[in-house]
This record gives sequence, structure tokens and C-alpha cells, in this order.
Amino acid sequence: MILTAFVLLLVMLLFSLPVAAVLAITGYILSEKYAFFPMTGAAGELAWNSSEDFILIAAPMFIMMGELMHRSGVSGRLFNALNPWFARLPGRLMHTNIASSAVFAATSGSSIATAATIGTVAIPNMDQGGYNRPLFLGSIAAGGTLGILIPPSINMIIYAVLTDTSVADLYAAGFIPGFMLATLFSGIVLILVLMRPHWGGTEIPAKSLWPDRIRGLPHLIPPLGLFFIVVGSIYAGLATPTEAAALGLIATVGLVALNGKLTLPVMLAAFEGTVRTTCMIMLIVIAAFFLNFVMVSIGLVQAITDAVLSLGWSPLGMLFAIIVFYLLLGCFMETLSMMIATTPIIVPVIVELGYSPVWWGVVFVILIEAALITPPVGMNLYVVQAVRKGGGAFTDLFKGAAPFLVAMLLMIVLLIAFPSLALWLPTIVNPK
Repeated sequence: MILTAFVLLLVMLLFSLPVAAVLAITGYILSEKYAFFPMTGAAGELAWNSSEDFILIAAPMFIMMGELMHRSGVSGRLFNALNPWFARLPGRLMHTNIASSAVFAATSGSSIATAATIGTVAIPNMDQGGYNRPLFLGSIAAGGTLGILIPPSINMIIYAVLTDTSVADLYAAGFIPGFMLATLFSGIVLILVLMRPHWGGTEIPAKSLWPDRIRGLPHLIPPLGLFFIVVGSIYAGLATPTEAAALGLIATVGLVALNGKLTLPVMLAAFEGTVRTTCMIMLIVIAAFFLNFVMVSIGLVQAITDAVLSLGWSPLGMLFAIIVFYLLLGCFMETLSMMIATTPIIVPVIVELGYSPVWWGVVFVILIEAALITPPVGMNLYVVQAVRKGGGAFTDLFKGAAPFLVAMLLMIVLLIAFPSLALWLPTIVNPK
């Protein structure tokens, strides 16, 4: 059963079939070959049960928040407001890329939306400022990955649904690692620029930056306000994650209206982007639930768990093997597909090894972040290349993203050595 499932998934993915179709076909073949009774008759009920989960309603609302902010110019003002605060730091604008990504991530919940939005604003300044192109582009691609670690996060919502884990606990667990990872990204830039000063761009004229900093502060209020509306309402006990997403979307619409950008073309573009992304996610979720139902029913999940545990490795050795597996898989598989296809198989093994599913959720999201900047299928690399005007070597992105991949691996090591980095805050905000 294990070999059949693995070969089916691998062959169909290599033929570039749509991921939802791959998962559904694999589930159908496994059902027909190994089940004691036909399971395809339950497909309709599974499709309904998997898509009616109240928490999933949050996903399209977070997606639309990011779409509206991207198309209304809020992100551009955010970037310009943060820039003066890093103007004296070696590598200046690259630190702004990372900080802007971290703040924007706290409202959009999407890695690709974050990379596209910040890239659109930042890249025109790259050559003008004399920055090292690979490192500059790498800072945008890597900064964009923060969109799925710093709450709110669409990927964490899907992980919570697949593993029956608390979204509030996952969001709390992602806070400290998320901002620590942003700090590590800036630290990588600082170290490299100190070693190669000409990578950090041309010097700016000596002047007081405080007037610019003060003028930019009002532009930081809207995204931070949205963050506190969404996350604050959850931890204040005023709203569920889905209700908080609705509040955030209403506030975003109001913000766009106040900026005079709530026009029909902007709304139609935001609707179209939201529907396209939501349909893709939900098709994959429904197919994954069907496959998971089949695998559990025929005993495949238990067989995999038993096979892994029978190796006799220590929990740490097994964890290391799983991490290496995901790093390799991320080179060839799209991240959402990787999450949905493997979570029902891997999480039971993680729990059997004695690790917390909340803690693993954070480590797993960082591994997904690494896949977003790992060639040849790193989606953020393609997004930044698409945003980059005038072309340029795609290898620049590979080279520029490599140092940030090291920072992600270092963050995973820190989480293994100090699990409380992820688990301390959930115990504070949600004591059990």
C-alpha cells in the first residue's frame, strides 16, 4: 500500500497534473484496490463535510484583505514610511524590504501576496540605490515567506483543519519565531554587507531623518491597526478566528474607502483574485480529505506510522530525517500541495514521537517557507522574477535566497533546542 501510494503521487506530479486531481485519483485507486467496500460513494459527503468547516471561511477573507491592500496603495505608503528608520543601517533598503514584509504579513496571511506587493514597490529602487542585485532580490523573496508564519496565516488555518489543532494556539506559537526569523534575515543582510560594503548601496547624504520618520508614522497605523483588530479580537475573547477575519476585511474595506481607492475596477480585481485563489485552495482541501479518509480506512496511515517507528531511531534522529525529507520534497513540490498531501501522514508520526502538533506546526511552516525560496519550484522566486521589470538572470534569485535559507535552518535548530520559543506564548494566552 505504501509503495503504491508513493508511486501514484510521484508519477502524476511528475506529469504536472493538477494537484487536486492527483490527490483525488490516488484516493480512488487506493480505494478500489485495497478497501473492503467502495468509498467513492462517500465522496459527496466528504466534500461537503470538508468544506463546511467554519474556520475555512476565514481563508477567502484573509486573501481578499491582501488583495485590497495590494491594489489600493496601502503597501506602498507602508514601505515609504519604514524606509527612513533603516536609512543609517548598512544595507538600508534591504532591511526595509524585510520589515515591510513582516508588517504586511501581519495583515495578508499570504506569502505570494507579500512578495508580489513588496517587490512591486521595492524593486524600482534596486539599481537606483546601487544594491547588490541577488541579495536585494533574495531579501524580497525571503521576506515574503513571513506571510505564512506571522499571524494571521492561511497555511496555519489549513494545518489546523487537517490536524484538528487550535488556530489560536498556532497563531500564538508563530509570533515569537516569526519575528525572530525576520530579525535573523536582517542579521544575515547586515553581516554580508559589513563583509562586502559595496553590496549595501550608495551612501545617502548626511541629514536628519527624524522629520521623515515622524511624517511616515501615520502610514504605519493602518496595517498595524488591522493586525490588532484581527489578532487582538481573537485573544481578547471577542471573536473566533473566522469572525476576526470578517472584522479585518470590513476594516480593510473601510481603509480603502478612506483612501479614495474603493473603485469598481479595484473591487472587481480583488474579487477575481480572491475567487481564483480560494477555488484552488478548496479543491485541493476537498481532494485531500477524500485521500485522507481512504488512507485511514485502509490502514495506510497506521502502516506508515508503524513502519517509521519500527526503524528504532531516536525521536531526534527521526525528526531530523523528516526535516531532510521536507527540504528535499520542497525542491520539487508546490508548498500548499506538499502541506495537504503529507500532513495527514506525517503528523501522526510526529505525535507518536512525543512532539507537540502545535510546535510541529511552526517548524512545518518554516519548512514550507524554505520550499518557497528553494529552486526549481520556489514560488516566491518566480513571483519576484515576474515583478522584476526589464528581465535579468533568474540565477540571481537562487544566489540571493541562499543566505536566507541558512537563517531558516538556524531558526529550526533553535526551535528544536528551545521548544518554548513556540510553546510558551500559547500557554500564556490559552492556559489549559
